[in-house]
Amino acid sequence: MPFELIVLALVCLGASFCSAVAGFAFNLIAAGVLLHFISPQELAPLLTMCSLCVQALTLRAVWHAIDWRRLALYLLPGLVGTPLGVWLLGAGSVGLLVAGVGVLLILYSTYMLLRLVLRRPPPAIAPSRAVDVAVGFGSGVLGGIGGFTGPLMALWVDIQGLRKDEARALMQPFIVGLQIAASASLAWKGYYTRDTLVMLAVALPALLLGSWAGLKAYRALPPQAFRVALLVLLLASGLSLLW
Repeated sequence: MPFELIVLALVCLGASFCSAVAGFAFNLIAAGVLLHFISPQELAPLLTMCSLCVQALTLRAVWHAIDWRRLALYLLPGLVGTPLGVWLLGAGSVGLLVAGVGVLLILYSTYMLLRLVLRRPPPAIAPSRAVDVAVGFGSGVLGGIGGFTGPLMALWVDIQGLRKDEARALMQPFIVGLQIAASASLAWKGYYTRDTLVMLAVALPALLLGSWAGLKAYRALPPQAFRVALLVLLLASGLSLLW
C-alpha cells in the first residue's frame, strides 16, 4: 500500500475517534495532516464523505434528544450557505476566510480553557435567533469549502452552556444535513473521481473502528470532561486551519 494511503487510514482512525467523542472535528483534525499529501480540491469531497460516515454511525447516540424545530434555525441557513462555499472552493478564494475562523477558534478555546483552569464559571450568554442563523449560514459556507461544518456550531453551543446530550443533539444532525448538501454540490461540480472512491474504501475500516471506540468513550465521559474535550478539539481545529 502506498505511504499516502497508510497515512490516510491512520489519520482517519484518530480523527473518527475524536469526532465520535465530541460530535464534530473530523475534517479539521484530518485536514491538518492530509493537506500535506492531498490537494484541497481532492481532499474536500473525501473528507466530507468520511465525516458523513462517522456522523451517521454515531448519530443514534443522541437521536432521542434532537429538537427538530430548533435545528431548523441552523440547518436552513446552512443549506443556503453551502453552495457559496463550493463556489469559493472552485474559485480558490478560501485562504483568508479559513485562517480567520482558525484564529477565532484559537482565541475562544484558549480563553475558556483558562477560565476552567482558574475555576471561573463560563460567562452567561443568552440564546439569539440572529446568531443561530448567522452560525448556520457560516457553517454552510465552511462546509462547502471543505466539509468544515462543525467548528462554529461547537463554539456556539459551548458559549450557551448547553448540556452534553443537548449540545450533540444540535451539532450532529446539523452536520449530517449540511454534509449531505455539500456532498451533492461537490458531486454536481465533478469533484468526485475514481481516486476519491479508492481513498474512501481505504479509510472505511478505520472510520468504523474509530467511531466505535469514540462512542464508547463518549458514553463514559462526565459532562465537565466532555466540555474540556470540546474545547481542546476547538483549539486543535483552529490550529489545523492555520497549519
